[in-house]
Amino acid sequence: MSRRILVLSSLCLSLMLGACSTSSKNAALQHEEFGESGVFTRSFPGTEQSACEAARRALLSQGYVISDWKPAIIKGRRKYQHDAEVHAEIEFNVVCVADSKGSNSTTVFANAVRDRYSLKKSNTSASIGVSALGSVSLPFGSTDDALVKVASETIPTGQFYNQFFDLVERYLDAKTYPNEPEPEKKEAEKKETGSDSKPGAASAGSAEAEHHGDD
Repeated sequence: MSRRILVLSSLCLSLMLGACSTSSKNAALQHEEFGESGVFTRSFPGTEQSACEAARRALLSQGYVISDWKPAIIKGRRKYQHDAEVHAEIEFNVVCVADSKGSNSTTVFANAVRDRYSLKKSNTSASIGVSALGSVSLPFGSTDDALVKVASETIPTGQFYNQFFDLVERYLDAKTYPNEPEPEKKEAEKKETGSDSKPGAASAGSAEAEHHGDD
């Protein structure tokens, strides 16, 4: 009878532990649902290249080292040392995509992954060989230090990305804004305007010269 009770108790305990494990997994997945969140995106005027160039300058201004740079893709890294035995590294990823073919607006997608490393120490003792005793380990030796990754997560904080997007907007060149003439067009318009005004001035000068000749 007692054995039967023990078996039933073990079975109930296993079921309870399995239910707790499933509920904890479901609770973790509740934060991973897809939704219409604008935390990781923002739209800017201009082309993909101009938006990603502004993103590159924004990352450089904050001490990030650019590890990958393409016209529409930027990757940057920055390292942090919180204390003597904890190290952190952020990998920042930026992708710039035109809103539509031929449009003058671009959506910038950004996400940052933070990896944490802990310093692990391992002692290595020295050993020497003695013919009579064989190999003998001595208490003195060397200490090897190594960084081991202990955590990795995507930074979800909206304020973090808002600050980045504000910097991107600051570094966007004004000439990429819509309805803004390019410098070459401005220069051509100036030359055209100047050439149109010259014949009028020349005719006025010739008319004045004829007037003096008649006198």
